[in-house]
Amino acid sequence: MAQTGTITPEVISTEKTSSKGHPKGLGVLFATEMWERFNFYGMRTVLALFLSQALMMGDENASIIYGGYLGLCYLTPMLGGYISDKYLGNRNCILLGGAILAIGQLVLFSSASTFGTNLQTAKTLMWISLGLQIFGNGFFKPNISSMVGQLYPKEEKSKLDSAFTIFYMGINLGAILGQFICPLVGDVQHIIKQADGTEKIVRDLTAFKWGFLAAGIAMMLGTIIFFLLKNKFVVTPTGQPIGAKPDKNAVHEGEAAHAKFTTQSVVLLFSLLVIFYFGIQYISWDSIKYPLLESKTGLASYFGALALSPIKTYVYPFIYAAGISLAIFILTDKSLTRVETQRILVLYVVAFFVIFFWAAFEQSGSSLTFIAAKQTDTRILGWHMPPSMVQIFNGLFVVIFALPFSVMWLKLQKRNLEPISTVKQAIGLALIGLGYFIIATQVKGLQIHDKIGIIWLIVLYLLHTWGELCLSPIGLSLVAKLAPKRFGSLLMGVWFLGNAAGYALTGTLGALLPPTGDKFQVAAEKGINLQSVLDKTVQPTAEQLAFLAEKKIPITYPTFSGFTITNLYEFFMVFVVLCVAAAALLYALTPLLKKMMHGVR
Repeated sequence: MAQTGTITPEVISTEKTSSKGHPKGLGVLFATEMWERFNFYGMRTVLALFLSQALMMGDENASIIYGGYLGLCYLTPMLGGYISDKYLGNRNCILLGGAILAIGQLVLFSSASTFGTNLQTAKTLMWISLGLQIFGNGFFKPNISSMVGQLYPKEEKSKLDSAFTIFYMGINLGAILGQFICPLVGDVQHIIKQADGTEKIVRDLTAFKWGFLAAGIAMMLGTIIFFLLKNKFVVTPTGQPIGAKPDKNAVHEGEAAHAKFTTQSVVLLFSLLVIFYFGIQYISWDSIKYPLLESKTGLASYFGALALSPIKTYVYPFIYAAGISLAIFILTDKSLTRVETQRILVLYVVAFFVIFFWAAFEQSGSSLTFIAAKQTDTRILGWHMPPSMVQIFNGLFVVIFALPFSVMWLKLQKRNLEPISTVKQAIGLALIGLGYFIIATQVKGLQIHDKIGIIWLIVLYLLHTWGELCLSPIGLSLVAKLAPKRFGSLLMGVWFLGNAAGYALTGTLGALLPPTGDKFQVAAEKGINLQSVLDKTVQPTAEQLAFLAEKKIPITYPTFSGFTITNLYEFFMVFVVLCVAAAALLYALTPLLKKMMHGVR
């Protein structure tokens, strides 16, 4: 671990802690998180393809399930953070979460092993697996991130930006390993030479299970590392355990020891949850139900076959409603001072803008993977890279650029030129928008049989990585700086709440992907002119509608906020507009937010 991801002579100390270095406990948390991220990112690389092709759910439903899964993974940290702060402590929650995650991956391995003989059983196992992983992540994620901040006494909080950058490198080392190994063994393709000399790529659907098994083994390894080393290294400078049960944790001078929620606050929480849930569901219902109202005959049968996704109907509104309600709930605590309240409000504002970042960034596992699989030439020096592996460039670029970014922030700080956290995050949003603008220009006018070069996806991931380095590790550091200790894990959960809402939006936006070239070809083989069907110049027969429904081929263009998305250029421009607008607004709010941070940068 020596010098890994550091920004100055600060290195991982040979002592348990040192005023000149980082504590050894950071190395333990680094390794634990690295293997957990192998599990998470590795499984994600093949999840959408597994849902779409092996379980035959189609691209749109796969995107919606993917977004709902990720959203709930980052909503449950609110619950896990509360249980940790109130009852179990960080350590116990990490061990519990790690065990549940490992079991969840083994269940998914079972699903991928049985879909060929019993599709319904495989789908049931898939839902059980995702449920286990959602709750396991809720216990694991906020607590390990919170413990990084607890490693440093109050007088060393200035090291947190550097510490979280090191920690973030652990996340991305794990991501690289997972995004390489899981697709390598789980997204296996065979190149078949056809009579006309062209190549046909056929995916081995039975290989998905090995990707899920590799992820499960990594999760078990990370949990074992933490279990064996936590008592020796994850301690305070005086040797006291960090992350023990709440009654054994110290608090900083001037802070209340416990949160003080009243019965009225709890009643308010559940009342807000109900009100926001039904309100959001009502507002979004028109966009959910409109396809069923297209016609009472052929189209009704078509969309009935597709079935209305319960994820989009019920889970997404719950994610948004629970997030808003829980955020308000924290502010009802009677022990909060004026300064603490304003700092928490800053976290909420920043978390809101993070929604747009992750909604765009996390297309990597759904729509961008489908683009890589269907309309991208993924050959590199003659080797056909598995489409699900293209995501690996994000992790590679983080490892390459994490240290230079840390050095850059340090040099700017010494010259009093370092932008505050909110400006860094606005820059991150703008870079995401730029990445999508470049890819949009490349797919403009793309024909059915055309493919873009993989280089353009690599450029996109490069820009997205720079944006990520501006936003995500700085955001984690900001939570550690602004959160009162008694709310450490819970407010870390609030930060991940922005991720949860962003991932839910990921699914909604990913489902806007218009039909790709492969769908036009499948329809043409059945004698169906899909372009004419989409343009409504031809009315398909009942038999054709049944075929299109079976193959999960849409017969209408997706719409977003009243705009019809007819091609890939328009699809990617949605993300350009969202991210650039969010960046501009966050930058404009920076003076006010700076004042509310009361000296924290």
